[in-house]
Amino acid sequence: MKFTAFERTLQGTGASRRLRTAHKVPGIVYGAGTPAMIELDHNALFFALKKEAFHSSILEMELAGKSEQVLLRDYQMHPFRPIVLHIDFQRVDATTKIVKKVPLHFINEENSPAVKTDACIVNHVVTELRISCLASQLPEFLTIDLGELTKGQTLHVNDIKLPAGIKVMTQGKPNPVIVSVVAQAADEEVVAAPVIVAPAPAEKSKAKKTEKQNKK
Repeated sequence: MKFTAFERTLQGTGASRRLRTAHKVPGIVYGAGTPAMIELDHNALFFALKKEAFHSSILEMELAGKSEQVLLRDYQMHPFRPIVLHIDFQRVDATTKIVKKVPLHFINEENSPAVKTDACIVNHVVTELRISCLASQLPEFLTIDLGELTKGQTLHVNDIKLPAGIKVMTQGKPNPVIVSVVAQAADEEVVAAPVIVAPAPAEKSKAKKTEKQNKK
């Protein structure tokens, strides 16, 4: 993906506030040289952040007439408004070793024996993985083929076929679960109990008239 950035000379809280008022986003590019202060168009950046590839692939940044390869490293959003407050990028080249989270794309789940034959439920326990690789090898996403899943099966990190040069960085458990298959609970028929309507209590008869009333 390509995007355009502009050089930023003014720094500080006041300067950043004025940039945001002008619908610009302050940012920084670091790594492989001197850090550069940049600014970007807010609306273009806001919609770029909605794209998966902007978060997990090498980006081509146009800055001062030159093109640089960068990775998105961090960004800050307003607590409750759809406004990007700040963004950080890292310069990379083909020899840069990086650690980055990439999303998982699951395919063929509906054609697996677990789903197609046994009507099981497939739980996606993990939807992204933290990997280590050269910048030139960074995939936009990892594809997980679920076409062979069977009833009761559990898919772990070590079961995934990774492209050459890519290593999964696990934290805590050395071989965490990615996908689990569970049998779907049988639907229980709920029989509604007949509703019995009790008759309304009869109104108490009026008190007998007094003797004086009877004589009238």
